[in-house]
Amino acid sequence: MEDSAELESILPYLPLVIGSSRRLLWPSKVVEALEAMSRGPDHSLVNCGEVLSIAISDMRASLSLADPLALSAPLGYALFFDELMSGADSRKWFAEDIPKLANLLLRLPSLLEVHYQNSRAYGYGLRILGPQQPGMVLLSQELIGALLACSLFCLFPISNRGLKHLPTINFDQLFASLYDSYSESQENKVRCIICYFQRICLQMPTGSVSFERKLLSLEHHPWQSFLSYPYADFWTKSTIPLCPFQVHSSGLIEDHAIEALEVDFANKYLVVVLYIGAVC
Repeated sequence: MEDSAELESILPYLPLVIGSSRRLLWPSKVVEALEAMSRGPDHSLVNCGEVLSIAISDMRASLSLADPLALSAPLGYALFFDELMSGADSRKWFAEDIPKLANLLLRLPSLLEVHYQNSRAYGYGLRILGPQQPGMVLLSQELIGALLACSLFCLFPISNRGLKHLPTINFDQLFASLYDSYSESQENKVRCIICYFQRICLQMPTGSVSFERKLLSLEHHPWQSFLSYPYADFWTKSTIPLCPFQVHSSGLIEDHAIEALEVDFANKYLVVVLYIGAVC
């Protein structure tokens, strides 16, 4: 794999290593564990939440991850998969979905290599953007699934994430809080995530998802390629009329025109969420 500044920026935050051939690799012990899980619970013995948490801890040790899991995370995994999930769903999860997720994780190095090869010409590779730096990242849904599987298995190193002000990425805190302060809403959060994994295991989506950061500078300079943003009182004092538009208080964004916007307001000053176009 050719050297990539984009890859170099994010490599410290990935659970992979660069081998002697300059290829992305899992450590051999992690490969052994994932291959065992890919063959099913009869081979790996990963057949319940308690054993899954042990397997996760073993893989983390093979990755030399210094930060421990959240204290109650193993109890949270056991609570959800062994008690809150029905027996039939739990058996299916460990017999069918865990092996497929293990296979997906085994493909993570090759998925990333293809990603960087395809994005090299466009600058859309997965990377860390610095302060006041615009950019776009274009990821396949399969790669997104593999990265989220890393979160489920708590395989991301987190010791240096604070230096870049990166948010929590592993799911150990999610499962720990399920045990420490159970609530129905917390259980449903976990169910939603597990449902996502079940769906991609049933049929892997083939689309792509883009994430873009747009930057509006405080001052406009002729040599800058991006626009300046207005001062705080610009909107309240503006007398420029709005362009014609239609407002729909119900329905789905997918059912409207391609130039539709979906906006959720917290109050009249703050826009919480903005969706543009159709949802893939």
